[in-house]
Amino acid sequence: MVTVVVEELIPEDHPIRRIKKIADDALGRLKGDLDALYARTGRPSIPPEVLLKAQLLISLYSVRSERLFCERLRYDFLFRWFLELPGVGSGFDATTFTKNRQRLLDAEIPRKFFEAVVAEAAERRLLSDEHFTVDGTLIEANASLKSFKKKGDPGSGGTPSGGSGRNAEVDFHGEKRGNQTHASTTDPDAKLFRKGNSQPANLCFMAHALMEHRSGLCVDAEITPATGYAEREAGLEMMERRGHKRRMTLAADKAYDTRDFVAALRQLRVTPHVAQNTTNRSSAIDRRTTRHPGYSVSQVLRKRVEEIFGWAKGVGGLARSRLRGLPRVASQVLSTLTAYNLVRLARHQAA
Repeated sequence: MVTVVVEELIPEDHPIRRIKKIADDALGRLKGDLDALYARTGRPSIPPEVLLKAQLLISLYSVRSERLFCERLRYDFLFRWFLELPGVGSGFDATTFTKNRQRLLDAEIPRKFFEAVVAEAAERRLLSDEHFTVDGTLIEANASLKSFKKKGDPGSGGTPSGGSGRNAEVDFHGEKRGNQTHASTTDPDAKLFRKGNSQPANLCFMAHALMEHRSGLCVDAEITPATGYAEREAGLEMMERRGHKRRMTLAADKAYDTRDFVAALRQLRVTPHVAQNTTNRSSAIDRRTTRHPGYSVSQVLRKRVEEIFGWAKGVGGLARSRLRGLPRVASQVLSTLTAYNLVRLARHQAA
């Protein structure tokens, strides 16, 4: 009989070792919050730390669902090592995520974990506290356009054009539908939104990231319904949380070039390094901002925020939400961005 030591199966130079160390240090900052979630009576439950780290693995290894993750957990030694589970035996069922998700949301644990990882980066002096970039991206909701029906009339929603059963074909041609009169019966928090005139409209949410310029880490995030004003409102909210202790700069693309947004940033003592939008109108950014060399530097560095969204959607599975409802989608976004920051921190540590 051969005894397998899981610790020996993970190469010493594997990046997952550095990621695990930083994640464990961040969870140590939340010990008081996590201990409060343990039940004092009944059978021993799955620790919240295990569920949080399991969400990291789902993002890091592009696992499509929590059910598939639990299946893989039965035989994947790396997963079991990361979660500090015994090398043999069953793990836990996918319903464990469902039953404990609301407890974690009520205690705001996903955001606290995200902030704890950011605190680990700050402790390593990897963050800039002066120069930032903000941007937003659309996340497709876990809901079909066929579920977008007139409010108060769940039977409406297009004209049947053939087929039968629960997924019958429906023709929406010529029907006017909007968020004021219609809502999804599957996920009422999802909004019908399109990015441009030539783009299709989809049910989606909007995720917003605040990136610092020194290491390209995401230091704050907001998840909102998809509206035309959400990007600028979320950007102001995240900058307000940074405080007013010193002068800061905020870079952004042309969608943020509005007079109200630029004026609000100046009131916060934030220099608006926003890309100028001169299409059919004058820009709110004038020479008093663009003449400084720092403005040009910000225009180059701000494009790195696309790396965050590119990784989150391409690797972290954030192109389409697995969950429904704004709070649950927010927890998935925060977990994915936490995983992204851990990957970046592990690379800096290796360098």
